[in-house]
Amino acid sequence: MQETDRLLTEQGNPRSAKFDSMTTADMLRVMNEEDRGVPEAVGRCLPVIAQAVDRIADALAGGGRLFYVGAGTSGRLGVLDAYECPPTFGTPPELVQALLAGGLHKTEADESAEDDAEQGAAELAERGVRAGDVVVGIAASGRTPYVLGALACAADAGAATIAVSCNAGSPLGRAAELAIEVEVGPEVLTGSTRLKAGTAQKLVLNMLSTAAMAKLGKVYRNLMVDMQASNGKLYERARRMVAMATGAGDEEVQTAMAASGGHVKTAIVLLLAGVSADEARARLAAADGRVREALQASL
Repeated sequence: MQETDRLLTEQGNPRSAKFDSMTTADMLRVMNEEDRGVPEAVGRCLPVIAQAVDRIADALAGGGRLFYVGAGTSGRLGVLDAYECPPTFGTPPELVQALLAGGLHKTEADESAEDDAEQGAAELAERGVRAGDVVVGIAASGRTPYVLGALACAADAGAATIAVSCNAGSPLGRAAELAIEVEVGPEVLTGSTRLKAGTAQKLVLNMLSTAAMAKLGKVYRNLMVDMQASNGKLYERARRMVAMATGAGDEEVQTAMAASGGHVKTAIVLLLAGVSADEARARLAAADGRVREALQASL
């Protein structure tokens, strides 16, 4: 028996054994019922996910970077999460980076690249991985050579390592300091880990980046106050953030947004603390960009 034959994510699912002959409604019902167990499986991993969040937040606060490394669907989910951080949290592009086996700029997936452990290590080394960084290896199987090579490179450089997989006791989990192993069971379409496994990994990555950024002060209450108002739609969203945070009327919000140059945090502190835009900026600078602390300093 091959090692992959024993992987839970590669097993057949008896509930969907007749998938090709089901009615459309039954196909969707089975998929929906199987998907319901994914959040519960993620929930069982919350303690180690919390450790990972704290590790990431501490690293980023200390000047480190976060790297996602993966192949196939797992890698593309890492790319998505990395790409969403600048517009959502106002982070510089280099703070959260993604490495995808086969490259980021191809129109067709190059699945063969995932077998090259040396390439994974080399590509991460090219990014200058170092102590103080965090590298998150993402692989549903938990055994992808490209990801394992990158994690070995990260460990050699003194970076923290985290594994996200969907099989317990995986080589990736054993290679990492923290192993987030979300056991979602066999897929509706056997071996298609873009389904439940992909959903689980997306949920975990959502948690890692969102909670870490909140701990860095990029969230006030439940508002993404470091978002970049770079177009009309986003400016309107930023305006709503200020209104929701302060309870101010439209005219007050518009005036504060104009005075702050469209900077959400500055507008909020300006309104809630009753200070000028310059004073609001100074308070935010002294509070490392944390709105709550900047407001407490005004008491």
